[in-house]
Amino acid sequence: MRSTSVTLCFLLRERPGIGPEVLLGLKKTGFGIGKIVGLGGHVEAGETDAQAACREVYEEAGITVLEEDLRDAGLIEFVFPARPEWNMSTRLFTSRRWAGDPVESSEIVPEWFLVSALPLERMWQDAEHWLPAAVDGGVVEAVITLNEDNETVASAEYSSRSV
Repeated sequence: MRSTSVTLCFLLRERPGIGPEVLLGLKKTGFGIGKIVGLGGHVEAGETDAQAACREVYEEAGITVLEEDLRDAGLIEFVFPARPEWNMSTRLFTSRRWAGDPVESSEIVPEWFLVSALPLERMWQDAEHWLPAAVDGGVVEAVITLNEDNETVASAEYSSRSV
């Protein structure tokens, strides 16, 4: 079965005296409701992954990111054996340049988190396998297979390389 093309974009900033932070958000509706997630969503027909990432960041948090300011942070294949229609091919991006301040949308309540203290216990369980490397400048390639409950990780095959 085909995977749905999805993007996630992690905005990163350096707070003097505090350290690096990443913008994540509390999901208010739809897939992942109640979890802390990255900004992103489906790639629409005719869009590139980068265009979708920029659009989604704007729709979800009111922030303008330019394609040329995106850094490729890898690709994750999510496999849901119990719900193959949920399978996702997820392109990861980070950016350290954008315009605007995060604002709440109908879908997301944005919040800055220290990269050294990611809220992994409030996220999808798979995030612990790849998110720290992605927001620390790595490029992640992974296949995450979920259990029958569509929540917990059955297996995680991944690699990360620094750039």
